[in-house]
Amino acid sequence: MVVGDVTISRMTAAQLALDLAVTIRHDGHGGVADDLADPEGLAVWVHERAALLDCGGQPVTVDEALHTAVRELRAAVRSLFARAVRPGPPSSADAHRLLPEAEAIHRLNAAAALVPTVPRLSWEPDARPTLRLWPAGSPPAADRIIAALARAALTFLDGPDRAKLRACPAPRCVRYFVKDHARQEWCAPSCGNRARVARHHERRRKGRDGAP
Repeated sequence: MVVGDVTISRMTAAQLALDLAVTIRHDGHGGVADDLADPEGLAVWVHERAALLDCGGQPVTVDEALHTAVRELRAAVRSLFARAVRPGPPSSADAHRLLPEAEAIHRLNAAAALVPTVPRLSWEPDARPTLRLWPAGSPPAADRIIAALARAALTFLDGPDRAKLRACPAPRCVRYFVKDHARQEWCAPSCGNRARVARHHERRRKGRDGAP
């Protein structure tokens, strides 16, 4: 991506969409943490991804309106992630309050449309022509952030990595992840360790319960 360009690769889109989804995560104490629980948390998250969110050259004020918009978009993304992992179970963090799929799709499409784009051709000497998408007009930074997140999610859901999306089955984990290789079962080695320990304790408990 270059300054003003809103075109991102599928790999980048997948990472950005996942980054948004996993701002809801296990808190390390048996509960669920929300990295975007308040505008301050969102401000930190946006600052760390300013270039990907197409707002690197603009000052960004994270107010209540932007905070609400990002959280509503995240709810749509996680609802469609829950659909994508079927027939596997969704993340337990919000399985009981998923949006209707039609509403989730509408939210993403509407958010992506906040920043209309136009194609622009560049053709540097000794290089192949490159077609990129650029924002039409001068949309505010908040709209660019929301549209960039929505476009990333749409690109991910339309791409090949959607079929590799999983909800981590480790005890207490609520993260989604892309399965990178055939034997991968969990989002991180720590979750694998926790799952193995839980299975070990469960086998021991069943052994004790079944002993004469």
